[in-house]
Amino acid sequence: MTDTALLWFRRDLRLADLPSSSAAADAADEVLACFVLDPTLIASSGERRLKFLYDSLRDLDEQLDGRLLVVRGKPENQIPLIAKAVGATSVHISEDHTPYGVARDERVESALSKVGDGVELHATGSSFAVTPGRVTKSDGEPYKVFTPFFRAWRDHGWHSPAKTGPKTATWVDPASVTGTKSSDVHAHDIPDLDVELSIPAGERAALKRWKQFRGGTGDYGEHAVGDYDDERDRPDHDATSRMSAYLKYGNIHPRTMLADLTRLEDDGDLKKGATSYLRELCFRDFYASVLKQWPHSAWHNWNRDFDAIEVDEGKDADAAFEAWKAGKTGFPIVDAGMRQLSGSGFMHNRLRMIVASFLVKDLHVPWQWGARWFLDQLIDGDLASNQHGWQWTAGCGTDASPYFRVFNPTTQGLKFDPTGDYVRRWVPELADVEGKAVHELKDGRPSDYPDPIVDHKAEREEALRRYQAISKK
Repeated sequence: MTDTALLWFRRDLRLADLPSSSAAADAADEVLACFVLDPTLIASSGERRLKFLYDSLRDLDEQLDGRLLVVRGKPENQIPLIAKAVGATSVHISEDHTPYGVARDERVESALSKVGDGVELHATGSSFAVTPGRVTKSDGEPYKVFTPFFRAWRDHGWHSPAKTGPKTATWVDPASVTGTKSSDVHAHDIPDLDVELSIPAGERAALKRWKQFRGGTGDYGEHAVGDYDDERDRPDHDATSRMSAYLKYGNIHPRTMLADLTRLEDDGDLKKGATSYLRELCFRDFYASVLKQWPHSAWHNWNRDFDAIEVDEGKDADAAFEAWKAGKTGFPIVDAGMRQLSGSGFMHNRLRMIVASFLVKDLHVPWQWGARWFLDQLIDGDLASNQHGWQWTAGCGTDASPYFRVFNPTTQGLKFDPTGDYVRRWVPELADVEGKAVHELKDGRPSDYPDPIVDHKAEREEALRRYQAISKK
C-alpha cells in the first residue's frame, strides 16, 4: 500500500531550499501539495498583496505540472479533510511564528489528532535564516537591541540551503483526490485579479531578480550589491533589490541569499555592500524574534510606558490621516512616498521612516493607524517588520529611535533626494519645479498643490512636549 504525506504550503511558496518538502518525501512514498485560501488572511490583505500571492501560487503550480491542490476555507477544517481523503500519515509545514499562525497551527494540530488514529503535524524549518527564539543572550534571555543580536546571529550561523526542487518528491495528482464522489475535498481555482504589479511574482522571478542584483546585470548597474551601502538611502535611484516581497511569500529563502552574500564578502569591491545587505536580512530575523517573544507588540506598544502618550483622535485627526494617505500634506517628500505606496504597493525604506515620523510626530496620530494602512497597501507587508519598524519611529519599540528624533521632511528630502527626481516622479503637480527647489518651494507653489497642513517646527515642539510628559512619569 502506498503511503501519502501532505505538504501544506503557506509563506514558503517555492520548491528550492524547502526542508519541509524533504521531510514530507522522506516520510511517505508520495506527497500531495496543497494550499488553503484562508478567509481570515485574505480579508486582511490588500489587492496587490493578494495578486502577488495568487501569481506565486500559479508559478508553484506550473512547476509542479498542475499538481498543486488549492482549497478555500478554514485550515482547521480543510487540512483534516484532505488528510483523511488521501489517507495521509503525516502533514508537513514550515513553522509559522506570527501570533495568528501559531494559534491556527494549534487548531489544525488538534483537528488532525482526531483523523483516524491521529495524523501528526510536523514543522521543519521556518521562513527565517535562524528560527525565531534561537538567538538569545548567554543566560537565555531574548535580545532587545539589534546590534548585539546581529553579532550573536552571525556567530550562531545558519544552515546551508536545502537541496530540494520539483523532483524532490513523487507528487500526487489532486484530481485523484477531488475527482471521487466520496471526497469532501473541493478544489478551488487560483483566483486572478486585474491589478498591475511593479515586479513579477513567484519563485522563478525571485531567483532571476536576485541573480541580477547580486551580479549587477539586467535592471541593475554593475556591482549592484557592491554599491548597496552607498546607494540604499537614495529613493531617486533604483538601487535597492526589491526582494522584500519575495521574502514575504517565501519565493526565496534568506539562506539562499546569505550563501551568496557571505561569498561576496570575500570580494574587496563588494564586501561593504554585501555586509550592509546581510545586516538588513538580520533585521528581518530580529523583528520576527521580538514578535515571537512579545506577541502583544503586534498591535500594542512593546514599551508599555508609551501607552500613556497623548495622541490625537477625532475629526481633525481623521482629516489629517486622510491627507497623509492621499499624499496631499503639502510636504513634497512625504507626498511622494505616500503616492508611491498607493500607486505601486511599494515604498522605499528611507521614505517609510520619513512618512512614519511625519504621521506620528507631526500629526500625532497613533502609529497603529499608519501600520494598518501600510499592511493594506504594501505588497511586502510583513507583520513583524512592519509593526516594529513603525514602533522604532514612534520610540515605543525595542532599540527604538530616541523620542527627540523628529525627522524634518524638508531636510530629509534635500539630503536623500538632492536632485528632486524622486518627488517629481510621484508628484506630477511639481514636475516643472527644477532641482532641489522642489523640496522647499521658496518661489511659490503650483495652484494645484496644497499648502503644508501643519507647521513642522511647531509640531516638533508639541511632539517633544508629549514625549517628555511620559518620560517624567
